[in-house]
Amino acid sequence: MKFHLQTGDGEDRIIRGYGPGEIRVGGQIYRNSIVVTPQRILQDILPQQCDRLDASHFEMLAGLKPELVILGTGRTLRFPPPQITVSLMRASIGLEVMDTAAACRTYNILMGEDRRVAAALLMIER
Repeated sequence: MKFHLQTGDGEDRIIRGYGPGEIRVGGQIYRNSIVVTPQRILQDILPQQCDRLDASHFEMLAGLKPELVILGTGRTLRFPPPQITVSLMRASIGLEVMDTAAACRTYNILMGEDRRVAAALLMIER
């Protein structure tokens, strides 16, 4: 799917498209799971599958200090075990879990509203 959002700031952090095996942010195509914030893109820190997430991943996300983390879990919605997300709750950071396609769309909307959001996007399986 392709879509476009026009804003002034953070133009290179807008998710421009996604599909099986890739996510396009700004002009760059990523083929592995990524974390996107309005300030940066982090690579090689998330696993490819939801069942490989652990507490250290959520501690890293809490360290980014967003007000909300959007977790995209691939092609389908899969909730992580609550015990590994505790660091977000302790830091008063919200967590929304959805499939990666919905997470990409939601991130763009919230970023366009100047929210402190982090999207942890697991790759959509081929």
